[in-house]
Amino acid sequence: MVLAAAVMLALSGCKGGDLVSYDLPAKSARYTFETQTNDVKTVWQYTSAKPAKGDAPELSPCMGDVAGSNTAACRPEPLIFLRYDFGLALDNTVRAGETHEVTVVGYYQESLAALPKVTSLKAETTFDGGRTWHPATTRATAKNTFTTTIENPRREQAAKGVGLRISATDSQGNTVRQTIPTVYTLR
Repeated sequence: MVLAAAVMLALSGCKGGDLVSYDLPAKSARYTFETQTNDVKTVWQYTSAKPAKGDAPELSPCMGDVAGSNTAACRPEPLIFLRYDFGLALDNTVRAGETHEVTVVGYYQESLAALPKVTSLKAETTFDGGRTWHPATTRATAKNTFTTTIENPRREQAAKGVGLRISATDSQGNTVRQTIPTVYTLR
């Protein structure tokens, strides 16, 4: 089962206990999982393997264990999640015409198996609401942590604000692509 789906839905604010898990075939296969919340679109591609009893950590039990309705083995899927430090002013703005650094951390759900390492991260920016994308310089700064440098244009050149698209890959070939249409506006 895909425990990641249930956790993602819980984190994205599903109402009324709408937690969902998915049954996947027992053999190893490549999957795509997509979600969109408040215009932020995330697409994961990952390889799932057959779960074994005890793969789910005690603090993240299988949905069937919680509800008491299913005794099948499950495990968290190897989805790369992204956490950001945008370094914004209190009004969610950044100075126009200057460079701005954003820190991006890749992380995973708790798992009993060894977690992969995020090996690459690519960033792109948009100043026109997503019609065109521009590469942003990115460098690794710590384990699973990257710093992206955005070259902000003049304010009138980014009237819709600055958007960000992040693509990351880990040591097992799993990927995530997250598009945030507007991260901040310029002042």
